[in-house]
Amino acid sequence: MRQAAVRIGRHTVGEGHPPFVVAEVGINHNGDIKKALQMVRAAKEAGAHCIKFQTHITAKEMVHTDMTPGEISSESLWDIIQRCELTEADERRVKEACDEAGILFLSTPFSREATDQLEQLDVPAYKIGSGEITNLPLIEHVARKGKPMIVSTGMTELEEVEATVDLIRGYGVPLILLQCTSTYPTAYSDVKLGAIKLLRERFGVPVGLSDHSIGIYTALGSVALGACFLEKHFTMSRTWPGPDQGLSIEPDELRELARGAEAIYQALGSDKLILDKERPVVGFARASVVVVRPVAAGERLTEDNLWVKRPADGEIPAKDYKKLIGKVARVAMTPDHQVKWSEVA
Repeated sequence: MRQAAVRIGRHTVGEGHPPFVVAEVGINHNGDIKKALQMVRAAKEAGAHCIKFQTHITAKEMVHTDMTPGEISSESLWDIIQRCELTEADERRVKEACDEAGILFLSTPFSREATDQLEQLDVPAYKIGSGEITNLPLIEHVARKGKPMIVSTGMTELEEVEATVDLIRGYGVPLILLQCTSTYPTAYSDVKLGAIKLLRERFGVPVGLSDHSIGIYTALGSVALGACFLEKHFTMSRTWPGPDQGLSIEPDELRELARGAEAIYQALGSDKLILDKERPVVGFARASVVVVRPVAAGERLTEDNLWVKRPADGEIPAKDYKKLIGKVARVAMTPDHQVKWSEVA
């Protein structure tokens, strides 16, 4: 069953439409507006449809803590987020730069205040990160804006996803779910591309992939399984400091992702017919039935004097070879003669 597509800005995302490629900057700009603007230009040049940031107002989204993000970084989570905040004015500059470049701007809010700040920018949709999928108060605050929501599903089980989906549906908001594994980087064996079909069938919405594995392999593979939204962390250089740089793709890889996703999408046809473009090939690629030894009139055709050879411009195609075995030649035939039905009895 075809799932209803979702309109995000001037783009339509869903089955029957090319994959929507998102360059996920997140906090890879390290709070530097110049780097953020540089990444906007690079993402557009690489062919991404969208560039996505994270909107952090540190004191509004978390209490002060010395907790570190596991093995991702030894720096405290508070310090990372605060260091990587863009000001409201900076975020507006980034949005304006996206509009000028012709690439869609999206961002993930981590608080009510961040959501309201994005609403002032008139964003066309909201992305919810995996860490917020069970944050139902924030989910509801975002859903009340009435705009499409894209929700990552890392670190969740189906029952938790269902609770969030039900809440969002209660507001009549268009929804896209993203299969995601929240490990950094994600081992290929943990990406779980098969969950794309599971989520699509269970919830009846378009499904994509938010991918944290190394490179673009799994993102490209997901297109063949119906992923309509591809999100990959993006950086100008993996040598830049920051917790997400090492698993991010650089501009050349983003370009290959955009090209490859489109190529795979174009290759998804599921019917099995001879194309008109293939028909000229049939003539020289297939074979006809021929005699391979001299055959006298009245002689019986056998596997010793009959075989198949290209091209297929003879009257009897190779698939009918066995129909001729045991028949009698009406006329004499020389080797490589293409047999006709009128010549056998």
